[in-house]
Amino acid sequence: MRGGLFVQLEDMTVFIVDDEPSSVALLQRTLERVGFSRIYATTDPTRFEEFLQRLDPDVILLDMHMPQRSSLEILRFLQERRENNGYLPVLVLTSDATAEAKHRALNLGAADFLQKPFDPLEVVLRVRHLLETRYLHLRLKDENLRLEAAVRARTQELHEAHLDVLKRLAYAAEFRDDDTGAHVHRVAENASRLAQSLGLEAGWVEVIRRAAPLHDIGKIAIPDAILRKTSRLTPEEYELMKSHTVVGATMLEGGRSVYLQMAQRIARSHHEHFDGSGYPDGLKGEAIPLEARIVAVVDVFDALVSQRPFKQAWPVPEAVAEIRRQAGFHFDPEAVEAFLRCVRAGDVLLPEALAGG
Repeated sequence: MRGGLFVQLEDMTVFIVDDEPSSVALLQRTLERVGFSRIYATTDPTRFEEFLQRLDPDVILLDMHMPQRSSLEILRFLQERRENNGYLPVLVLTSDATAEAKHRALNLGAADFLQKPFDPLEVVLRVRHLLETRYLHLRLKDENLRLEAAVRARTQELHEAHLDVLKRLAYAAEFRDDDTGAHVHRVAENASRLAQSLGLEAGWVEVIRRAAPLHDIGKIAIPDAILRKTSRLTPEEYELMKSHTVVGATMLEGGRSVYLQMAQRIARSHHEHFDGSGYPDGLKGEAIPLEARIVAVVDVFDALVSQRPFKQAWPVPEAVAEIRRQAGFHFDPEAVEAFLRCVRAGDVLLPEALAGG
């Protein structure tokens, strides 16, 4: 069975279940003459499960009529086991040649029949055929497992490449007004920590961690003169700056991955306010996607505690107090409470200058 297409008989395990010792002895002698060496038998069908677990046979020769235990009961047991463990052929030994008996056994998964008294040559041919079928099934199963592993590996490679592209795309936007790219990293990490504090499931938390860095991707379309302006923006410039939400959402629109779909919602709605005074759509309360409500909190906090060309960094206590004051107005109160829990636990990522690193 190992090392080639043809079945190697010495590798096969045959398990005989027959309450007649003479029948068992005849089957053993017949199979031993043609090279089988792994032959096990029991005349007590009540011990079937015990032997099955210990032997892990390649084929079972099962007597149809045994007073201690019904062969149909054994076939039912094997049928349930087969669903989880794959193909295990059963050759039924019977003196009952009626169609009804055969149909019952076939319906319960028997692979073939051998009528008693049996011809030794026929025994060998039937057993050999069933073992070859089992071998091919195992080969197919191994090949399927190999292919599944290869597909999983390739899928993981593509997944990692996809995430890498998302990360680089986020940094490309952030480099326009933050040449370290650290802001998007902190927003992503803090968004995931806030989501955890809200009790959201791990898969969702991971998606927001990957999607949040793209919240400002639309800034790619904003001129440097506005992004890097050190004085107050004019009303016209502010309207242009606000357009980065719509531009970013348009750039990400139509993405088929859950990361891009969430990123699209965040890009469009992370400047919406809980009281409906935000932009671009004036959404209010829970009409704002949850992921956008989460990113809004951590994005504003990071902006407050970060130094930019047009502003000094706020002290952390003042920034936290401002987030608390804006609960119910700018921010979702539940998201603010989750953020404050993170602050109290020291689980908020800060700019290096504030973190002491």
